[in-house]
Amino acid sequence: MNETPFVSVVIPVFNEEANLDELIRRCLNSCSGIGEPFEIILVDDGSTDSSAEKITEAAEQHAGKVIGVILNRNYGQHAAVMAGLFESKGDIVVTLDADLQNPPEEIPRLVKRAGEGFDVVGSVRVQRRDSLFRRVASFMVNKAVQRATGINMHDYGCMLRAYRRNIVDAMLKCHERSTFIPILANSFARNTTEIEVRHEERLAGPSKYGLWKLVKLQFDLLTSMTTFPLRLLSVLGGIISAVGIGFGLFLLVMRLIRGPEWAAEGVFTLFAILFIFIGAQFIGMGLLGEYIGRIYHDVRARPRYFVQQVVGRNRQA
Repeated sequence: MNETPFVSVVIPVFNEEANLDELIRRCLNSCSGIGEPFEIILVDDGSTDSSAEKITEAAEQHAGKVIGVILNRNYGQHAAVMAGLFESKGDIVVTLDADLQNPPEEIPRLVKRAGEGFDVVGSVRVQRRDSLFRRVASFMVNKAVQRATGINMHDYGCMLRAYRRNIVDAMLKCHERSTFIPILANSFARNTTEIEVRHEERLAGPSKYGLWKLVKLQFDLLTSMTTFPLRLLSVLGGIISAVGIGFGLFLLVMRLIRGPEWAAEGVFTLFAILFIFIGAQFIGMGLLGEYIGRIYHDVRARPRYFVQQVVGRNRQA
């Protein structure tokens, strides 16, 4: 394939052997309908099943159209996407999850919308098939991101998005280790929009996002886009101090009015207030630790990922 691709589809893959055959078939059919040169970049993020072998076979069978990027171990979804973005050549780059909950048939719609002059085209999942916990968590995160970025997009958790080449190149110049791609892209975008897309049940295999991973993702989102939590700690500290002073004055007044016996009976209340202060301190220390940890990882400046092998790329293209 000697044509430079107009569309690149980047798909991070982690233990998705049960979905890969259907994913590749549907992506090829969908991209063929665009009428422009394309490439599908499958990034194996250290899978422990046969995903890497399936990707390699598909890249050899559809050389130039399916590109396999094999990472040496698991680095996380967004690091895998960055590896795919680095390998991509298209003027428009579409990112997609491998679980088929976002149908590949939506790709032409995103490409068409990006072709109308938008730097970033997001997607909003309608009739979501996720649990109540995930929907509530997603709503809270989306509201927080909207406030932090000033860009009114409604579904930052959906990986199905399209980016213009200049936005991709700008993201690749960023070297922070903890990267949330939709937010990073919007920090460079001038014109953004979003479209509604279908959301389907996972075709096969378990979800890769358990409760702990979702909680970790929320911390990553919060600390990667703003320092507002640190400012909030100062505000909360001031409020708690004011409440503590007021409560102390209240105890003093009541002791003068009711006598020392009443004050002795308030010992356990004092303990309760003390525990509130201690809890607030630990929350503050935890948030500070999140930011310090990010500084630590960024200062070490280690690569986000290590590519073990690239399969299916025609280097003469």
